[in-house]
Amino acid sequence: MDKIPVIDMAATGINITRLRVCAGLSVRDLQDIFGFATPQAIYKWQRGIALPTVDNLVILAAVFGTAIDDILVVDRTGIRLNA
Repeated sequence: MDKIPVIDMAATGINITRLRVCAGLSVRDLQDIFGFATPQAIYKWQRGIALPTVDNLVILAAVFGTAIDDILVVDRTGIRLNA
């Protein structure tokens, strides 16, 4: 294996936004579901600045009625490993 896949954070953020809108949820709705004091984490996810933790990905998948693989965008061209 000379390359490892990487998560495309910007494309994943776009997916989170699209799935949230398709589910008819506002950022405030997600904030309430997660019990966050502020919506900043959700905005960071949507902008591709940060990724949800694994446990939050599981919750997002359940809320959106989809698989985690449908939330994350993986760049399979990846990064080259030094051999």
